[in-house]
Amino acid sequence: MVNWFKQKITDLLVRYLTGKVRNYEPFAVSTPESLVSVLQVGDVILVEGNQRFSTAVKYLTQSTWSHAAIYVGQAIGLDCLTPGTPSIIEADLQNGVVAVPLSKYAEFNTRICRPLGLDADDRQKVVQFMVDSIGMNYDLKNVIDLARYLIPTPPVPNRWRRSMLALGSGDPTRVICSTRIAQAFQSVGYPILPRVELLKDKECETCRETVREILHIRHHSLFTPRDFDVSPFFAIIKPTIERGFDHTQLNWSDREAD
Repeated sequence: MVNWFKQKITDLLVRYLTGKVRNYEPFAVSTPESLVSVLQVGDVILVEGNQRFSTAVKYLTQSTWSHAAIYVGQAIGLDCLTPGTPSIIEADLQNGVVAVPLSKYAEFNTRICRPLGLDADDRQKVVQFMVDSIGMNYDLKNVIDLARYLIPTPPVPNRWRRSMLALGSGDPTRVICSTRIAQAFQSVGYPILPRVELLKDKECETCRETVREILHIRHHSLFTPRDFDVSPFFAIIKPTIERGFDHTQLNWSDREAD
């Protein structure tokens, strides 16, 4: 009886938190066609969501981005999608880890983050990691974890905001959007935002000290969509620029904007 009641409350909270906010306004939308023209398998796509849950994530991370997905190409081998459909894999609050068409975010602000220097084999391993994750549940640790997002801008000190988003029960079959993607890249040894430790070495008495950087892997539960944007190891890819941009070819209206 207790579990049934808890599940009902959880379902109500999820339904409320995934409701759309009224003031969302996309400013620089890239069409699915323009995205596909520059996307590579394994690219991370950040999304500025329009849900109540998204508002809280953006506030806590002080970022535009509230959601992350990974591009898997033309849906080859994914029975849930029509072959030839440009697709992404994401962890959805309601549906868990799913493969969906890229066109799902046709009316949203997006950003492409590309892992640099990752060869084709490792890219495929990252994608396969995400494909193998399909069907996993979104991590709803408990009702309190969800209820904290009922306040879109909770009065939380900066130093606690990231830990507030580290929602996780420790159950490996339950994931959230950015943490599973972080695990996928960590599985091939690719860095996102590692903790850097500087070690000073002295090779000999007459030599100068040298400094080595030792990278430490952060726990996957601490990663947010923003981290792929600010990571020094991911390039930001903008379709307009990649396809060749010439400002002299723009047609400006003589009428001033309202």
